[in-house]
Amino acid sequence: MAAILAGLGLLALVSTVFGMMMAVSQDLPAIENYTEFRTSQNSQVFDATGKKIGTLTGNNNRILDASTDISQNMKQAVVAVEDRRFYEHQGVDFRGIGRAILQDVVTGSGQQGGSTITEQFVKNALEAQNSRTVFEKLREAALAYHLEKRWTKDKILTTYLNTIYFGEGAYGIEAAARTYFGHSHPGCENDGPPTCASLLLPEQAAMLAGIISSPSAYDPRLHPEAALGRRNHVLKNMYDQGVLSGADFRNATAQALPAPSQIEPPREDSRAPYFTSWLRQQIVDRYGAGAAFSGGLRIRTTLDLELQQRAETAITSHLAGIAPTGSAVVIDNRTGGVKAMVGGFDFRQRPFNLATNGHRQPGSSFKPFTLITALAKGRSPNEVFTSELKRFPVPGSPHERFVVHNYNDTYVGSRTLANATTFSDNSVYAQLGLQVGTKAIKRTAQNLGIETNISTNPAMILGGLKHGVTPLEMAYAYNSIAHDGERVSGTLGSLSDPKVPPADRGPVAIQEVKDSHGRLLKGGKNQIATKRVIPAKVDHTAIQILQTVVASGTGKRAQTGSFAWGKTGTTENNGDAWFCGATHEITACVWVGHADSNQPMETEFAGQPVDGGTFPAQIWHDIVVAFQDLQVQRGLSKPKTPIAPVTPGAVSPAPAAPAPQQPAAPAPTPVPQQPPAAAPVPPADGGGTGGGATGGGDGAATGASTRRR
Repeated sequence: MAAILAGLGLLALVSTVFGMMMAVSQDLPAIENYTEFRTSQNSQVFDATGKKIGTLTGNNNRILDASTDISQNMKQAVVAVEDRRFYEHQGVDFRGIGRAILQDVVTGSGQQGGSTITEQFVKNALEAQNSRTVFEKLREAALAYHLEKRWTKDKILTTYLNTIYFGEGAYGIEAAARTYFGHSHPGCENDGPPTCASLLLPEQAAMLAGIISSPSAYDPRLHPEAALGRRNHVLKNMYDQGVLSGADFRNATAQALPAPSQIEPPREDSRAPYFTSWLRQQIVDRYGAGAAFSGGLRIRTTLDLELQQRAETAITSHLAGIAPTGSAVVIDNRTGGVKAMVGGFDFRQRPFNLATNGHRQPGSSFKPFTLITALAKGRSPNEVFTSELKRFPVPGSPHERFVVHNYNDTYVGSRTLANATTFSDNSVYAQLGLQVGTKAIKRTAQNLGIETNISTNPAMILGGLKHGVTPLEMAYAYNSIAHDGERVSGTLGSLSDPKVPPADRGPVAIQEVKDSHGRLLKGGKNQIATKRVIPAKVDHTAIQILQTVVASGTGKRAQTGSFAWGKTGTTENNGDAWFCGATHEITACVWVGHADSNQPMETEFAGQPVDGGTFPAQIWHDIVVAFQDLQVQRGLSKPKTPIAPVTPGAVSPAPAAPAPQQPAAPAPTPVPQQPPAAAPVPPADGGGTGGGATGGGDGAATGASTRRR
């Protein structure tokens, strides 16, 4: 009788387990249909000319390898230590799971091992690590059994290796191979073939396989002795299972672990990491994280990789050996596409993107928004203002004063608006700005493309904002000026909300997106959209005035010998320096300063202060020349012919730069130079600064003062 009861009990247990295995089978599609495991292909990013920029990876920088990209040594090592009967069972090792269940019942811990590689994969895929109970193990076993009916052993093993954590920030076998052994296989990080994972030697594969069960305990940097013992244990298993000969086993165990200095955590898989870090979220927002990181998308961007590299060189060559850093953004006037983005010196050391997230005070590079506002209200470039120290009452504050100094306290008695722009006269601009209104200036800036919420305190006229602006939004706003007064974006602009009209979606990074088979996705091709934000005649007049800044004013170091316009900017005690401007083809904005502070730059320019007309103008010049050289090399344009000099403070009769395929409005009548009461005295090159603006309204920090102290 006892034997019969025992048999019935065993049958009941088997039936219960089998019933559970069948009941949970509906969870299998959650694994099979998960994009990452279905396609196992990283999305690739290319520049506008078709050159590969890199791989689009998530925050864990996982790079997915095909089976043929993974060394047999690695596959053998992980099977040897994690699941030696992997090729024999059908997803469930009944001996192993029985032993684990027995131990769990005895100890009450629910933490024993015994899982097969397939079960581990299921556990990771369903993110069940926080629910490690006896029943959870049975559920995983059932799903593993069903999965092995659908997938081959090699697909399971490959996908498992692509998705597990190996410590030191390395998710997946390719990231792990690069992190620990990239130094011993030079060139394997350059998007092979060969991949780093395909080159792993037996001792290297064994060390990585040993890490899987406890990445922290077997970290060769932190615990080299434990890591060495674990590696040799894996090698012994490989020898016992016949995948290593005696000679290979002895040779492998004699090899040293990687030195701490040789272990390099994963880096952004990109030749333009600041740009791809900005692009990444746009792709996720449009297509979802699964498709973005594992869907095998082919993303052609607006970036020009050669120009990008030249822009990086321009910044590093001018700022090498000094503390300040730099950032730059270059935008195509016709399309609004970002052609280069430098967010800092070293993405690995400083991944914070100054180009997109570095909100800094713009100083006098903000003045074109005041100029355009005034011109749109009918003010004349010939209008004469006094040039002297000014003290204005702050609206709503009976005792507070808005005190305005010129750079170096240099005043000339009187100036026209045009001449005041050429030499960045703060006194004149403060008068003008208060007359046209700070709220109107704010609207102009936002219409042109500034996204930051701009304060309306008096100091904002000279760039003293409560919240600073980024090089990207400044470049984009200036690009609207360069495009005949129209803001340019497109259906794949950086703002992905479909409710936002295409012309309002901001600067563009994406030209087109295709699937892994090369088929264009629905809506996957950018369509250019424009929106007029300032009258064309006003725009042309502003550009002609801003030409004089480069021709003979504070931005002379930006001269390239051909058509160019722009504006310098420098802030409090030379803490930030800018030059933003445009040619017929591109708009660029350059910022120089300290990344983590507003530390004054008083001697870095050959013993002189860093102003907008020094390093920023020089870097801008180099970027523009690089673009022009590349255009000539590619047969897209002829070498530029020099332009006639422009009279300081006057409007050049040269026509403005209408956007391609845009009819140009008639150029306004040239503005004659005001007969000055005193000869205009330019400040030191780079003066284009916000002036000693104190007081504030809106509770804003003044931030615009650049008076020498």
